[in-house]
Amino acid sequence: MNRIDQLFADKDSQILSVYFTAGYPRLNDTRGILEALQEHGADLTEVGIPFSDPIADGPVIQESGSRALSQGMTLELLFSQLRDCRKTIRIPILLMGYLNPVLQFGMDRFVRCCVETGIDGVILPDLPLEEYEIHYRKKFQEQGLHLVFMITPETGPERIGAIDRATGGFLYLVSSSSTTGKGKDLDRQQNYFERVSRMGLTHPLLTGFGIRDRESFLKACSHTRGAVIGTAFIQALSGPGDPARATADFLAGILGQSRTGGSKSR
Repeated sequence: MNRIDQLFADKDSQILSVYFTAGYPRLNDTRGILEALQEHGADLTEVGIPFSDPIADGPVIQESGSRALSQGMTLELLFSQLRDCRKTIRIPILLMGYLNPVLQFGMDRFVRCCVETGIDGVILPDLPLEEYEIHYRKKFQEQGLHLVFMITPETGPERIGAIDRATGGFLYLVSSSSTTGKGKDLDRQQNYFERVSRMGLTHPLLTGFGIRDRESFLKACSHTRGAVIGTAFIQALSGPGDPARATADFLAGILGQSRTGGSKSR
């Protein structure tokens, strides 16, 4: 079973997915951050593929991508960094990025490298559903690699149904139609969350965009199976300290734990 499917089968609620940019804050930090995320309580992780024109990302993620690129991060290097990662990493790993770098790399080669390195899923926000179904769906499914699609408050019911049938693993419920990192009042999206929840979709939902602390994480989890945190984590990595220590402290705050690991109420 794909590790994403296994996660949702094993855990009913408060699933925490954490996004970070490959090659940030330092070029070779990717593997260490993955290990720290697993050690300190993340349920799955989204490794961002840096791109020069990330249209859905806010300034924090854009800056992390620019820095990673300037330091030499490429898809080729990322797969090299992830080689043998499954010797230590058990949680699901998704790669998240834009279609252009993947096409430059070669889609067949990309899928093959994902499988060889133990990647469980991919999120490509600018890959049209129809293009995926015509050209790529068969190769993803044959390799057991999930392509995760997003929906937004503007996505209509028929489109949501089609996306639900095509997505793999889960549906990424974008909390609002804006870029990442902007503070969102999730209460204002109550009707949106309820409308999607009533649709009886096949795949579980994770909420993303605007989740930044324990309060917003728990609020998102009251509507969906869990939430994705990205910008706030990258900000935590931006300080002068050790990325592993920053990861431990950040996740302790999200999960309601003391720095020594004792759990508060969840």
